[in-house]
Amino acid sequence: MNYFSEKDDVPADKIPDGPLAGKWNRYKATCRLVSFNNKKKLDVIVVGTGLAGASAAATLAEGGYNVKSFCFQDSARRAHSVAAQGGVNAAKNYQNDGDSVFRMFYDTIKGGDFRSREANVFRLAECSASLIDQAVAQGVPFGREYGGYIANRSFGGVQVRRTFYARGQTGQQLLLGAYSSMMRQVKAGKVELHTRHEILDIVLIGGKARGVIARNLDTGKIERHAAHAVILATGGFGKIYYLSTLAMGCNGSAIWRAHKKGACMANPSWTQIHPTCLPQSGEHQSKLTLMSESLRNDGRIWVPLKKDEIRPPNEIPEEERDYYLERRYPAFGNLAPRDISSRAAKERIDEGHGIGPLKNGVYLDFKHAINEYGKETIKERYGNLFRMYEKITGVDAYSQPMKISPAAHFSMGGLWVDYELSTSISGLYALGECNFSDHGANRLGANSLLQACIDGYFVLPYTLGNYLADDIKTGPISTDHPAFDKAEVESRELLDRLLSIKGTRTVDEFHKELGKIMTDKCSVSRSEIGLKEAISQIRNLRNSFWNDVRIPGKSDKVNSELEKAGRVADYLELAELMCIDALSRNESCGAHFREEYQTEDGEALRNDQDFAFLSLWEHNGENQPILHKEKLKFKEVKLVSRDYKK
Repeated sequence: MNYFSEKDDVPADKIPDGPLAGKWNRYKATCRLVSFNNKKKLDVIVVGTGLAGASAAATLAEGGYNVKSFCFQDSARRAHSVAAQGGVNAAKNYQNDGDSVFRMFYDTIKGGDFRSREANVFRLAECSASLIDQAVAQGVPFGREYGGYIANRSFGGVQVRRTFYARGQTGQQLLLGAYSSMMRQVKAGKVELHTRHEILDIVLIGGKARGVIARNLDTGKIERHAAHAVILATGGFGKIYYLSTLAMGCNGSAIWRAHKKGACMANPSWTQIHPTCLPQSGEHQSKLTLMSESLRNDGRIWVPLKKDEIRPPNEIPEEERDYYLERRYPAFGNLAPRDISSRAAKERIDEGHGIGPLKNGVYLDFKHAINEYGKETIKERYGNLFRMYEKITGVDAYSQPMKISPAAHFSMGGLWVDYELSTSISGLYALGECNFSDHGANRLGANSLLQACIDGYFVLPYTLGNYLADDIKTGPISTDHPAFDKAEVESRELLDRLLSIKGTRTVDEFHKELGKIMTDKCSVSRSEIGLKEAISQIRNLRNSFWNDVRIPGKSDKVNSELEKAGRVADYLELAELMCIDALSRNESCGAHFREEYQTEDGEALRNDQDFAFLSLWEHNGENQPILHKEKLKFKEVKLVSRDYKK
């Protein structure tokens, strides 16, 4: 059975010619500009107020554009960037340990298993140092050494210390900086902030993104908003697994509806499973809690050597413990990359060495670090994380090990974008986690906050101007255009259709069932048989959803069940594409681990000859999706098998 068709054409990547190290500077020196006075004539919509959205809105407004900013939360400060804990990477080399822009570029390319563009990744590393200067100027309270210098620590997949942090609250502190900058522009009248709004559709006029249809979640009112360009900064779609580290409201609806309007999705199945989360404790849960990867700097991960061990961890002697990451990956040990660490944990759990009431976790032990550095030092480094752990579990992690387990966390896949962060729809841009651009098949820890900030503060202000230089004579975009009429009618019809089903099952029931299918068949590992079963199960579940979901209430007032229903309806379509994407790639790379393609010792077996490309998926209505292949070109790095053992 064929699940997709193929076409040879691929959108232009717009990567500048010339040496890698000079591409971004050359682009900035030659791109078209919009003068400050002309920027006042141009309107920009930014959807999302996390780090990518807030930084973009603040920077564009400061530059002179008229910005409309949207978020579904009651405050822009509640965007999910606030949940990021461990840190943000930058090639400052403050520790004098051999770091450089090129080394950071190489670590990121290698960490993503050589499945990302060289030019995009090099720009990420190149701009990283400027972000730290920007954040310090905003007052972000990075951790400091005794003498006052900014401190650094290591994260997974690297051998240098390049991660800047604010205890376990780095995302929150960076977001407060971006939020403050944005709210300054709100006060100045340059940003019009719309909280409690959800985007229902993207409006295209003449093939260009010219606005959005939004629903006021407090009143149910359907609104039209026009602009010369639309920026999506809506985060990832890991909540498709139901149990994930993401907040309950996080969703993929904005990018999925952009996809259905013509924006290609790239590598949608590449989802990061984070190795350090709290294990599921029962069927009652609706989300899982992230424990920062920074804990792996000092914590040691182990499982009992004996299967089905029932003794408390402190009663298991050292000789009966398996520090499996240190054993299998001695060069990186407990700081092996996330995809490798999660697979290793799953392998130990599946072999019967799991711990906890459900035997679904492993231990993260700080005994040795406390003995070496003292309890006060560990408390200074991770105190808020230990308090959070004790509040949730009732366990003092200073006296006994934490229990952790892998969980869905980050979407490496997302909307395809070119070098300018433009999607395949003219005038529609995607920033941060909602695009695919920088991380390949596996994101290194502390690169998520980095990408969001770099896209919003440093990249988009140049690339958007290059595009809008053609629009200075266009004049205001009218919401009376027939394209807005059509989009609004379709949005209302979707809401009415959902409310009219009046079935017997709740939205959460469908979401949980979908999450179980995806967790079992398209998560840490995948197989051809499992993916084909998942596609069939998802299609059946989607059919059941549209015939048997029950949504109480009406659309003209607050209705959280209607909000969830729209998101789950999108997930039921996106999930099928994720499984088709995973099925189409007959190799293992990064977080995409196909069981049929592995080495003798269980490591990912990449196929560079046949699969060194990005998978771009075009929506094709009710028909099969169309695959386009963007071939990856490597000139600065040599393709090698990832080896974290030596």
